[in-house]
Amino acid sequence: MYYQVVSFSHKNCDQAMREKLAFANDEEKKILLDQLTGFEFVHEAFIISTCNRVEIVMATSDNFSSYHTVLGLMSQKSGLNFYVVKSNAKTYDDEEAISHIFSVVSSLDSLVIGESQITGQVKEAFRLSLEHGTAGRKLNRVISYAVKCAAEVRRATNISQKPVSIASVAVAQAHKLLGDNIQGMTGVVVGAGEMGVLAAKHLLRVGCDVVFIGRNLPKVQAVADSLGENVKADTIDKLSKYVNRYKLLFCATSSPEPVVTNKLIENKTIPRIWFDMAIPRDIEDMDIEKLKLFRIDDLREISQSNHSMREEKALEAAEIVDRYKEEFYAWLRALSVEPVIKQMREYVSEAIDKEMQRAVKKGFVPAEYEDNMRKMAEQMFKRFLHDPTQNLRHSSAEKKNANCIEAVKRMFNIDTEYMDMKQYKQDHHTKGYSA
Repeated sequence: MYYQVVSFSHKNCDQAMREKLAFANDEEKKILLDQLTGFEFVHEAFIISTCNRVEIVMATSDNFSSYHTVLGLMSQKSGLNFYVVKSNAKTYDDEEAISHIFSVVSSLDSLVIGESQITGQVKEAFRLSLEHGTAGRKLNRVISYAVKCAAEVRRATNISQKPVSIASVAVAQAHKLLGDNIQGMTGVVVGAGEMGVLAAKHLLRVGCDVVFIGRNLPKVQAVADSLGENVKADTIDKLSKYVNRYKLLFCATSSPEPVVTNKLIENKTIPRIWFDMAIPRDIEDMDIEKLKLFRIDDLREISQSNHSMREEKALEAAEIVDRYKEEFYAWLRALSVEPVIKQMREYVSEAIDKEMQRAVKKGFVPAEYEDNMRKMAEQMFKRFLHDPTQNLRHSSAEKKNANCIEAVKRMFNIDTEYMDMKQYKQDHHTKGYSA
């Protein structure tokens, strides 16, 4: 069994391409997951789809086939040429895949290093697939360790001590452009999700009033009320009024189509500073002379120049990720050896039973001696297996002996694929995980 990640992220794929590859909703994810796990070489899979990345995480028996299957399905879904999709994809196999997942969940691979959203987004992505039946214990082990790794990164490096998000970078950029004049201005925030709420909080912190816009007024009003008296709520059908009155606009909806369109603009003479924080984009391309428009990739460049300190912390965090990767594989090897040892002992017990029945039946052993002979045979085999099983346990902890267990399984014709590994976890793993 192998691990694999096929990634389309801000590091190797521009915003326009990510928009085409992104999943509009959970139903789209489920369709592709069903297609993917319909192939016998893909055991489990889940999909991460955020503003900055689309990634397919898999447990497979054939990474070459799974990689090309993902490319084909993503090409089919997006309507893009197969080779265009391939040229924008980055693939990670086995240990690289584990390191990558741990880095993603620890927010070291994020557009803004140290942002806190990604851990929850990955957990939700896995949960969706788990509940849908296209992910299980193989990927659960990875996510379990990844979350522990992320917690250790935050604790040891304080990389998220002052949380930074795309929303905070956007507000910081507005503050930089407007200076102290930003105080007392009104910022229009479209979208009442996590990103919109963060933008509103940062705007309030720099002294702005906020107008919250959304489709569901009761929901938007509840969010506005929770943020204080300087926040007003309204519905998306009133958006034209606000974009023609105020210069500051922050968009972060989950709409598959732009919500701020050219037809909404009545007055092009107003100076405007707009931030599009959504994938797919919320704001159409516009030919307005006095408009400064910042999209996700623009904010990425700003964040990279403004947060060199986090880059230094990321170097420390990378060492933690590497250590957790080694621990993860050591645990997997240790976990896999226990059912092998158990099965070997069960084969011995079956062999003793079979031979004792034959010996009694043939008269080689008197029936009254059967129990004593059985105990003697069991003790002999225990002594015989003691050193080999201890050596097997010790060797399983070392990477160079990774093939040793597989060789023993082949020698004794042992199949552990469908065994419940949870019953063995206490033997080698003290941190625990939930399966």
